Amino acid sequence: MFDVVSFIPRAIVQAIPLLYGSTGEIITQKSGNLNLGIPGVMYVGAISGVIASFIYENQAGGNVNGFLVIFLPLLACLLGSFLMGLLYCFLTVTLRANQNVTGLAMTTFGIGFGNFFGGSLIKLTGSDVPSIALSTTSAYFSKSLPFAGSLGWFGKIFLSYGFLAYLAVIIALIAAYVLKRTRTGLELRAVGESPATADAAGIGITKYKYAATCIGCMIAGLGGLYYVMDYACGVWSNNAFGDRGWLAIALVIFTIWRPDVSIFASILFGGLYILYLYIPTGTNLSVKELYKMLPYLVTIIVLIITSMRKKRENQPPASLGMSYFREDR
Repeated sequence: MFDVVSFIPRAIVQAIPLLYGSTGEIITQKSGNLNLGIPGVMYVGAISGVIASFIYENQAGGNVNGFLVIFLPLLACLLGSFLMGLLYCFLTVTLRANQNVTGLAMTTFGIGFGNFFGGSLIKLTGSDVPSIALSTTSAYFSKSLPFAGSLGWFGKIFLSYGFLAYLAVIIALIAAYVLKRTRTGLELRAVGESPATADAAGIGITKYKYAATCIGCMIAGLGGLYYVMDYACGVWSNNAFGDRGWLAIALVIFTIWRPDVSIFASILFGGLYILYLYIPTGTNLSVKELYKMLPYLVTIIVLIITSMRKKRENQPPASLGMSYFREDR
């Protein structure tokens, strides 16, 4: 039988990296920057946190400080992701490079960066298996509320996650509020819709593009850190992320650029991502592969529907993917 109480927590755990990635990408795209480098950003954020955690665990031995074991990987993750966002902005905003090519190049660079340093750390440990296990750090990141186990199904579904899971939801809600209800959000959306008009109104185009992209990359990087420290129980292995970065970008279209909707959409995608594990298919592997296609199939269907309806609020920012030249005003 289909075990809902077991399925929902696993779907949520799968959803958190997608939620971080989609929230960060929505903020980025609202400024008019189409950052296809999110998969690479998540890799860099993850490996940066892994490096910091690896160094600290080896220096501290068994006497780790509860604050530092969380703070140092978080800081390293945010810094690495920030630098990726800064690099993207320098290439696309300052040098006006093609955004699609730059994003794809950054994905390739980020994955290569992660695999290079991940492989180097694996060699340093002399492990017999191609992975690093940061179990001490992972125990702090994945620690849930102490009374969750005594609340039955309610505790298992709502309270059995590490702090990064709840932080993802909080960030998505804050992002939705800022974009819809504040002057900063209004100006950011204006930059994405018509940078020439925003520039004429005295809004700093470069400032908003840099800020939105760097903040978006930092948020997406947290998704990579969550995957390693919580979902994977502190185990880093090269090329382990799969297609989660691309699914996060697909979620942006699915949610019609709304971070609050992304909370539920991420859980839906997370559930679709693991649905094949819960539906009996016997030895028929082809059926399992069809189930794995569901997240992408749903995205295509939503894209077709939104394109047919042609409502302005369901469309991407008008200047998405285009560089802004003030001289063209």
